[in-house]
Amino acid sequence: MSIEETTPRPAPTAPRESGSPAGPAGKGAGRGNPEKDRLNPVRELSRTMIMSVLRDKGTIFFLLIFPLLFLLLFGTLFKSDGTAHIKVAQVGPVEVLDSLTADQREQLSEAATITKVSDEKSALEKVREGDYDAMVKQQGGTVVLRYSAADQVKGASARATLNAVLEQANLAAADEPPTYTLQASQVEDASVEPIQYLTPGLMGWAIASSAVFSTALTLVTLRRKKILQRMRLSPIRTWEVVAARISMTLLMALAQTALFLAVATLPYFGLQLTGSWWLVIPLVMCGTLALMSLGLLIGSLTRTEESAGGLAQLLVLPMSFMSGSFFSLDNAPGWVQAVSYMMPLRYLVKGSEAVLSRGGGLADALPTMGGMLAFTAVVTALTLKFFRWNET
Repeated sequence: MSIEETTPRPAPTAPRESGSPAGPAGKGAGRGNPEKDRLNPVRELSRTMIMSVLRDKGTIFFLLIFPLLFLLLFGTLFKSDGTAHIKVAQVGPVEVLDSLTADQREQLSEAATITKVSDEKSALEKVREGDYDAMVKQQGGTVVLRYSAADQVKGASARATLNAVLEQANLAAADEPPTYTLQASQVEDASVEPIQYLTPGLMGWAIASSAVFSTALTLVTLRRKKILQRMRLSPIRTWEVVAARISMTLLMALAQTALFLAVATLPYFGLQLTGSWWLVIPLVMCGTLALMSLGLLIGSLTRTEESAGGLAQLLVLPMSFMSGSFFSLDNAPGWVQAVSYMMPLRYLVKGSEAVLSRGGGLADALPTMGGMLAFTAVVTALTLKFFRWNET
């Protein structure tokens, strides 16, 4: 007997009917609605994506916490009732102010702080520099108000506040002609435009964004692609790499400065450069180095381009608002103003405004440049502690 004859052969199976379910009988029976089953992949993918977001702390921060920080920032900066509190220098006796009652003085103090001074020339200079928002004096029945065009809101508040005081005094003298009249004018030349004070702030914000973002992202990219590691092993010296990066960033900042000044000085905008406007060039160079050091610190602390960009955004935007790039911080809480003094962008904006718009010179620029260079040294020393040539 052969082996083939002793091996049992499997029984023939009946052909499967078209449309019958595969597998054992009854398997697949009682399935749900096919449309409902088709949604399962969508549900699972959604759940997976949600879990990936919840596991990424950086994503949660920039999606949820970061917007709340801006809400807190703006809510704090604009917490005032909307009326700008002004600082006014009173030169000599001003009858309409000196004759106010105690209640009237208390009411006036909510809108203005009046400081009596003796030197009109010094008071006008302080108005130009922004130490006072306005100066007031009396010439017969005329009350003279001088304000700065640096802050249109403060100038309008000074005129409105003094107008209200004069009207109250004139109404008190019933059945008599008006006792006082107001003569208001700005301390700067009448041709001075708001662009004089918008240019330094917006230019500083543009330079800060470019210096911080480009430096941080470039450093992270070079590390992730292991280019930094190859540079370290190459004959190129470290200082040469750093010098090349600094040169490129400085050239970019100077190009931004030239573009801003070229556009702002067009007749349509009317920026008028003061005598020492060229001091903005060393100011921008020192400010760029300070802001670039922040970019290096961010690039040293982060590992991916996304986290570097997010951290740079977290730093640059609040710093721009808290450094006076977009609006004055005179009405901001004391702690906000105190924090702004630690930000290099504040000094770049204020220094540029001094030499571009207020007629400042070396005495205004040198301390500012020294402070920004000191900031650069401190942050660079801190960066060296966290710097990594590779991702490990």
